[in-house]
Amino acid sequence: MRDKLRGNGEKLKDGFVRVAALTPKIKVADCDYNTERIIELIKEASQKKASLVVLPEMCITGYTCGDLFLQETLLESAKRSLIKICNESLKYKNMLIFAGLPFEYNSKLYNVAAAINNGRILGLVPKKYLPNYGEFYERRQFTPGFDKCVNVEINGMYTLFGTNILFRCAGMDEFVVGAEICEDLWTPDPPSTKLALHGATVLVNCSASNETIGKRQYRTELVKNQSARLVSCYVYSSAGDGESTQDIVFGGHDIICENGTILGMSELFSGQQIYADIDLKKIKAERRRMTTFVPADDMSEWNEVVFEAYTDSQIKLERHFDKTPFVPKNKKERNERCEEILNIQTFGLKKRLEHTKCKSAVVGISGGLDSTLALIVTVRAFDACGIDRSNITCVTMPCFGTTDRTYNNAVSLTKKLGATLREISIEKAVRQHFADIGHDESVHDVTYENGQARERTQILMDIANQTNGMVIGTGDMSELALGWATYNGDHMSMYGVNASVPKTLVRHLVRYYADICDDSELKGIFLDVLDTPVSPELLPPQEDGTIAQKTEDLVGPYELHDFFMYHILRFGVNPKKLFRIARCAFKGEFEDKEIYKWLRTFVWRFFAQQFKRSCLPDGPKVGSVAVSPRGDLRMPSDASSAVWMKELDEIKEENGF
Repeated sequence: MRDKLRGNGEKLKDGFVRVAALTPKIKVADCDYNTERIIELIKEASQKKASLVVLPEMCITGYTCGDLFLQETLLESAKRSLIKICNESLKYKNMLIFAGLPFEYNSKLYNVAAAINNGRILGLVPKKYLPNYGEFYERRQFTPGFDKCVNVEINGMYTLFGTNILFRCAGMDEFVVGAEICEDLWTPDPPSTKLALHGATVLVNCSASNETIGKRQYRTELVKNQSARLVSCYVYSSAGDGESTQDIVFGGHDIICENGTILGMSELFSGQQIYADIDLKKIKAERRRMTTFVPADDMSEWNEVVFEAYTDSQIKLERHFDKTPFVPKNKKERNERCEEILNIQTFGLKKRLEHTKCKSAVVGISGGLDSTLALIVTVRAFDACGIDRSNITCVTMPCFGTTDRTYNNAVSLTKKLGATLREISIEKAVRQHFADIGHDESVHDVTYENGQARERTQILMDIANQTNGMVIGTGDMSELALGWATYNGDHMSMYGVNASVPKTLVRHLVRYYADICDDSELKGIFLDVLDTPVSPELLPPQEDGTIAQKTEDLVGPYELHDFFMYHILRFGVNPKKLFRIARCAFKGEFEDKEIYKWLRTFVWRFFAQQFKRSCLPDGPKVGSVAVSPRGDLRMPSDASSAVWMKELDEIKEENGF
């Protein structure tokens, strides 16, 4: 059944919700003292505009009361404290609060988490799995919770009591909360699994987990993995050192996770209270795309209660957004990622070489980042196959825009890596082609540029025929997302090793290979390639011989485009939310107007250029985001971008751009 209460109907903007895991400093069995500490934390959470507050297991009485739980004096004091907290919540509205206490029903005691919101006790969720080993003997005083729900009376109010309760936010359908208690999470079949499959996107755990050697790490992994398995947010609040007594010590280990990522975690014994802004639309999008996340279809024995929460317009978003989501920040992790990606690329190409019994390969080498990475991968694949590197033919094809810097790097790189170099100037061929089609060479338009790119591809294909080899594609995923490739030019190859590597990551892969190579001269070439502006070099150089055509001046910074690509393809983020989080991520680096300009460029080009992605050659997938038409991006070439552009127009109007 669904509770009839309805909220103010205001929506939490963009799916962001502020949650808190709080641990009060308590005194065992002193409910009045504990209640005051709890109310202090609730007041603080209200000032910080938290929508959800999770407090520890039995925090009203203390978890370590032992046989005192059997005393009516303590039980009645706990009930009075619950009512007081409930009444106080009227002062601190629009928070869903979970607090633990003992509760008597049918002359049996239950360890429960009480859900409180705006002066109402919305439900009591009992602990299902009671430990009866080591230092914990809960079954001595308590009875395991049951799956059904019943109505119980507290101070003249009726509330639900049972494990099958979901708490749904008014005005935000994706904000659905389910609760479990401590040991429940440590069992083979945690209640949170059923809660998630019945719709809970946020799982809370009121816990009293003591500290022993190694337990902190195990507990952290447990919470992380459960949030990942259930594609959910998990808010875990554990008892602090005020709970410590006799043989056991508690450290107040609070954790907030989102789909396997820790958003906040307290240090042991620090008394630290943690807050995080979780992204529920991200959770919803992830569940939507995962066919293996199969929701339960039977809701007959489940109960929904509606609560009210803060609207997002009332809070300033406080969350870190990684500017380069494809690139790990930690150097060790980044190096491991680079080696893993290079292996995926290498062994993908190795398999293709073995299957086709191909002993040679052709790479168009330009002295730029992408062709450098493609050559690195080809060299590694040939080494893995036991084929001499001289069977790799690197073709440099200078034309109107080729600069000395890129030409020299292409030549030096080929020689240092032991490949075979062929230099074929295409100026005469391109001029002949322009004459054949009647194009004025002084007109530097798309025909002028693409004529060069297609001539180069024809040469590479024909040399591959001469050598019984295959053409290795050099284009990267960022270029494919933007359509920054000449159709049937650099867009085409026989195996595209870089097709799912974004530009921001290409740079780190080349840098990593430079760092691990033993040759200082070779490393110097790699570093100069890294320092060279990204350019197709299809327009004549400047008077001083330097590159005139810089890609990022034309289509925008790849750092921005990779950020847009990641969030659109991975989580289906809409333009308004993407603009908002990009402003947070790139604050102080790009002006809002500039972010908007390139976001609009990305969206328009992404839709307009799908026809190029619809016929991509094979290439190895290396990450969770890819644009292959065979599995990762089933997108029609003629889809309209009107709905997205309309939202971008609204952004422009709202911000006065």
